[in-house]
Amino acid sequence: MTFRTLLTVTGPNQGEGDLKLAADLCEQIGAHLSVLVLELAAPPSGGEYAAVVSPAWLEERQAELKRLEKRISDVAGFLSQSAVSADLSDDYPDTGWADDVIGRRARYADLTILGPDLLASHTLKDKVIQGVLFSSGKPMLLVPEGSRPTLKPKRILVAWDARLESSRAVRESLNMLRGADDVRLVIVDPIEDEFHHGEEPGADAAAYLARHGVKVTVDRLPSSNHSVADVLRQHADDVAAELMVMGAYGHSRFRERIFGGITKSMLDDHSLPILMAR
Repeated sequence: MTFRTLLTVTGPNQGEGDLKLAADLCEQIGAHLSVLVLELAAPPSGGEYAAVVSPAWLEERQAELKRLEKRISDVAGFLSQSAVSADLSDDYPDTGWADDVIGRRARYADLTILGPDLLASHTLKDKVIQGVLFSSGKPMLLVPEGSRPTLKPKRILVAWDARLESSRAVRESLNMLRGADDVRLVIVDPIEDEFHHGEEPGADAAAYLARHGVKVTVDRLPSSNHSVADVLRQHADDVAAELMVMGAYGHSRFRERIFGGITKSMLDDHSLPILMAR
């Protein structure tokens, strides 16, 4: 896919770092920047009746709305000085509905950027991840602190497990894969049967990519008593990958929350930009 619109989400307690990051990525590929400013509404204590009569709760909501207004003004000022085309929207949802609001907005972008400021805001980070992955049908790019993100990477690692989610991640990143000098299709502990990786693990996926002009190499790796996430992280470091592409939540969110999983591990600990799709 060619990215024409990039979305970034920001809150009242964030600075300009993520905005500048998203604007720079837009400038790099000639894309439009869409910014969503959110203030998450504090839930009422003691039920709906208490919410109506509680002066403290009403004061808190007024303070939240003032923070939202100030943030909107600050972001508008930043965008007015930016060279990229941009639009600005805002919302004040209850925390429980924030992921739906974000997901609906993300449907009108090709890619949502999660920069270091957002990733450090745990509540908003979780809402953006859930909204994009489960309510938009679009991919997201996680950019950790200290990394050098680019939408024109030369070395890409694709975490391939033959699931639907991996296939979607590859499809969404196809334009970047085509432009890279070195794409590593990585399979950890491949299973050789028709329901998993086939008789020659990675061959079908590599052939598909090659027909799109992707310079692809298949790396089949043993886990050797390490987690799959650790193997992927180490291999990305070994091949100096600038970007990792992977499917997200091949298992349910509940199962990953209780038992852990590759997606959760990567969300919690990653040192290079990761494009995720579901």
